[in-house]
Amino acid sequence: MDRSALTRDVERYYSEKLRAHGATPHGVDWNSAESQLVRYAQIARILDDAPHASMTDVGCGYGGFLPFLRQRGFSGPFVGVDLSADMIATAVKHCEHDPKASFVVGDAPPSETDFVTASGIFSVRLSHADETWLDYILSTLDGFNRFARRGFAFNCLTSYSDANKMRPDLYYADPRYIFDRCKRLYANNVALLHDYGLYEFTILVRK
Repeated sequence: MDRSALTRDVERYYSEKLRAHGATPHGVDWNSAESQLVRYAQIARILDDAPHASMTDVGCGYGGFLPFLRQRGFSGPFVGVDLSADMIATAVKHCEHDPKASFVVGDAPPSETDFVTASGIFSVRLSHADETWLDYILSTLDGFNRFARRGFAFNCLTSYSDANKMRPDLYYADPRYIFDRCKRLYANNVALLHDYGLYEFTILVRK
């Protein structure tokens, strides 16, 4: 897998979305603010009972997850990571009044934190083959496991989506396979959330 070519394509895609729609849910390719908040709520469950922990959000976009977490009582250090330098510049401005926030350009956590999260980064495969995209997902999850001391959370579009609504440029993962891999390789305490009304699932891995 040529990860650099893949990430360049993804970076270009999201930078164009940001230029077209600004710091909004559409600017990170979500179809509505309502669905974005639903996703945030599922991912945030990894922080239950850990309001002072440190966390890294990979694919942070314009930094919209951080204000959501602060409103829910999260007070720990936050590192946002994104492939797009334009996204990172926007996130810095969006969260400029948060002294515990920092943002870096990249596709992986720059250092260990208690938790790692990612929302939406495994969905848009563009023209890359399913096998290539799955390799990208699995290698990225291996990285999350290395950098997360206490656990990590992420979401994927589900292979249980209605066939007539599936898009050829998106990747629909098998939740059974992803859950099994996380359970076997990363931790005994793994949750599969597939009951929140969207055509996707969220995995929580607690070490």
